[in-house]
Amino acid sequence: MTEDPVRVGVLSLHTSKESKAICNAVEALGHEPVWLRRENAAVSIDAGEVTIEPDVDVVANRMLLSNIEHPAEGLGLAHTFGRARPILNDPSAVLTAMHKFASAVALAEAGVRVPDALLALSNDRLNDGRTRFGDEGVYKTAIGTHGGGTWKVDLTEPVNPQVGNRQAFLQQLIDRDDARHHDTRVYVVGGEVVGAMNRYAPEDDWRTNVALGGDVEDATDSLDDEAREMALRAAETIGLDYAGVDLVQGYDGWYVLEVNPTAGFKGLFKASGRSPAPHIARLAIERVGGDVDDERVTDLSAVLDDSTPACMPSRRRINEGQVPIIGYIEEVNVAGTQGATKAYAKSDTGATRSSIDTSLAAEIGAGPIKSMTRVKSGSVKSGKARPVVDLVVGIGGEQHTVTASVEDRSHMEYPVLLGRDILQHYRVDVQRRADDANTPDLDEEEEEGLEE
Repeated sequence: MTEDPVRVGVLSLHTSKESKAICNAVEALGHEPVWLRRENAAVSIDAGEVTIEPDVDVVANRMLLSNIEHPAEGLGLAHTFGRARPILNDPSAVLTAMHKFASAVALAEAGVRVPDALLALSNDRLNDGRTRFGDEGVYKTAIGTHGGGTWKVDLTEPVNPQVGNRQAFLQQLIDRDDARHHDTRVYVVGGEVVGAMNRYAPEDDWRTNVALGGDVEDATDSLDDEAREMALRAAETIGLDYAGVDLVQGYDGWYVLEVNPTAGFKGLFKASGRSPAPHIARLAIERVGGDVDDERVTDLSAVLDDSTPACMPSRRRINEGQVPIIGYIEEVNVAGTQGATKAYAKSDTGATRSSIDTSLAAEIGAGPIKSMTRVKSGSVKSGKARPVVDLVVGIGGEQHTVTASVEDRSHMEYPVLLGRDILQHYRVDVQRRADDANTPDLDEEEEEGLEE
């Protein structure tokens, strides 16, 4: 063991509670955290010698790749750091985990039980095989996060092998709950279970993700041996140092649904009062010979310290232009379970939720309907009830999965309206129009202002 503090680099270009918590845990354990971000990170090759700025001893990979259109860029960056320094969650393992079907294949080959599934590159082959799953099944994009790109679908209707530009596949629906669907997430760090929770689907949905409003309960002590061993084997098979392993119990036992290399901490801490952050910090420190007090790790696990760490670099060097700009009228790619198409969309910062025309939603297979929402406007004070569906919207190099309202927009010029659920990620330039018009159409009335 070395007595010198270990410099742990947390590679994360986004600002998240998890990255903050890991940095804070490293410092609380008596070592030095370094947050590797756009503002401060560089890699140099000079006369054959590779240097990292700022220099670190080990890297904890927290790159979020599932919600960007070109994850190879992020993987390549992680590989760059991983070639120069020891790295937790090796990018090769992350690549397998982030592609849900590749992960399922790896697990099945290793004898870990997963639901039956079918990935096909052609429309005919996918739909020829869909009847084997019964009248209802799960339809997923191979890459997705926070429940985005996952649908429970009626398999008497055809589906598309792609959602937008992402490959999709069919999966057997495993559900033995008559009342409320739930699954179990087990958080594994360094070959040990540090916590587990049961996740229950919110009302009017079947997905259990905490990001979608699902309820959680502690399952750490009640987790049976089969589930515990399956979670550990799954993380080991994929090759991840830390992961959230999602399990579901059928009538014939447990199945692994997904292995998430960047699983969130919030739900687990809410359910169990346990934070994975100090366990990840200890694993990184000990990977390069650093010394850690195990009792201190236990104490820190009872607190989720996601305050802004002192090691967060200043943002003053960030060019303002790095925030993507979106036009008043923008050409977007909208995708559902039966296809995708390009359409013009209007940006409306006064709208809480994005919306799509009824005919266009039917054309691409947006849905199924998740719930109803009531939208108020100045002209209709009581509001209108509109169905809400999952919609995948591609803009430039980014892809967003949102819950959009469906309405008859045939009397409006643009079939898609972009609300704050998407616009929060952009700066809106009201002078920019993808349809080459010179001035906005001020006669078009939108009714997306307030939702009850």
